[in-house]
Parts: sequence; structure tokens; C-alpha cells
Amino acid sequence: MNYNQLTPEEERVIVQKGTEMPGSGKYYLNKESGTYFCRRCDIPLFRSSDKFDSGTGWPSFDDAIEGAVRQIPDADGRRTEIVCANCGAHLGHVFFREGLTGKGVRHCVNSISLGFLPETISAVVTQKAIFAGGCFWGVEYHFKKVKGVLVVKSGYTGGVIDNPSYKQVCSGKTGHAEAVEVEFDAALVSYETLAKLFFEIHDPTQRNRQGPDIGTQYRSAIFYTDEEQKNVAEQLIGELRSKGYHVVTSVEKAGIFWYAEEYHQGYYQKTGHQPYCHIYQKRF
Repeated sequence: MNYNQLTPEEERVIVQKGTEMPGSGKYYLNKESGTYFCRRCDIPLFRSSDKFDSGTGWPSFDDAIEGAVRQIPDADGRRTEIVCANCGAHLGHVFFREGLTGKGVRHCVNSISLGFLPETISAVVTQKAIFAGGCFWGVEYHFKKVKGVLVVKSGYTGGVIDNPSYKQVCSGKTGHAEAVEVEFDAALVSYETLAKLFFEIHDPTQRNRQGPDIGTQYRSAIFYTDEEQKNVAEQLIGELRSKGYHVVTSVEKAGIFWYAEEYHQGYYQKTGHQPYCHIYQKRF
């Protein structure tokens, strides 16, 4: 996916893992309410409610948005680096047990690694989209990289029992598909753009399977939340079929989306692996 263009100084810090001078960053003393984003990929990282004045000269946070920040021990074992879990951008370092707040954690972050959206602007109306295209790990991985996508959750939908477990869904007897629920800001990314990406990160011509994963739970399906989404999905399927693709993707009215177990959420970000059967292929 495309990332934001960086200035040479941003490259030095974000890519080459440099450090800005203490007290020089524009967010060090910022006290506005809002959300701090990754400068390179725009993924939300920190909330202003978790920011505190550490007196160090760098913005400090005693918590991060769940799954947004990854910790990597430095080679010398002395410190722990923090990076954006989505794009790997260098943010700074994390320190523990300093006694500065009750949480005992300080994410020490370079201002230059961040963007900021004030609360008055960030209170946007979001929309949701649901896609099923094989193992939800890989589908989630690709959607999380899209600018304008706020949250991606893996889960189950389209089945006949309530609150199914992964084991039950894998039996193929519940009728559920492994799917992702994508919450997005329509002012930044359109549903059509997301739907096109869906068709480009999996093979919509495979019936009840995706690569080595076989079963109805791995079927290709779009679960629409309104008529506009349904029309977009059907239009894109028609366009692909006109190009010679034998698309088997079903278009189904969205029902209850059951969140999968926590260990499935952000799986590839947690493990540092790459999707094994979801590879981007341009089709539009």
C-alpha cells in the first residue's frame, strides 16, 4: 500500500530510526483533546487522554490504542523500541516502572513520527463494511493498511447459531464465513475503493475455499449493510465477469457479526508474519 510522502527529516527519524531534539517537537506541550496518528500511514496510535507531561522533552503516553504499537527490544538489550504495528514506522521507545503515572508505562514518542486530529474534527460519522474472502487473518491484514480505515475486526457471520466459536465455525456445520468488519471514514475512503481492494486481495473465482483453506467458512462473500453497498458489489462483480473472471462471490444481506476470539485479532501484526494466501493482484 502507498504511504504518505515524508520530508528528509521525517525519513531520518521514521525510517532511519533517528531522534528529534528534546523540547523541539510540536506535540510535546500539546494539550488539545484528540487522537495521535502515525505520520507515515495515518493509523491511530495514541489518545490525548493517555498523554502526560513527563518533563523529558518528548510527548509521553502511558497507554496506546490496542494493537497499534509494537515493541521491539534494541539489539544492545538496553531499551525497547516502539514502532507502528501497521507500517513499522519508528516512533520512539517505551520505559517501565518509572513511577510517573499509575500505569507505570511511558511511551516516549518523537513528535515528527505523529500526526494529530483534534477531537472536534475526529468526531466523524463512520460506516461499516463486511467482507469474507478466506482466512480472516490475511483479509484483515490488507484492510488495516488503507488510509481512512479506522478499525478492522475479524469474526464470523452468515451462520445459523449465535456467538459461534472458532472450533464450531471450522467444522463447516454452522454456515458462518470467516469475515472482517471494516469501520471506515467515508470522507477519506469510499466503499467502492474497499470493495475493489477486497476483490484484489483474494481469488473470487474459488468456490468455498481460498488457497489451501477449504470449506464453506472460507467462501467469498460480501455482506451489504444497505442498498448502495449491494449495488456497488453487484456492479463490480459484473465488471469482473465482463473481463473473463468467473466470479463466485455471493452478495448477502448483513446479519449479526460475531467477533472472533482475541488471539485472532491483528494476528499478523502480533506474529510479525505475512499472509500466506492473500496476495494483492490488480483487477480493476
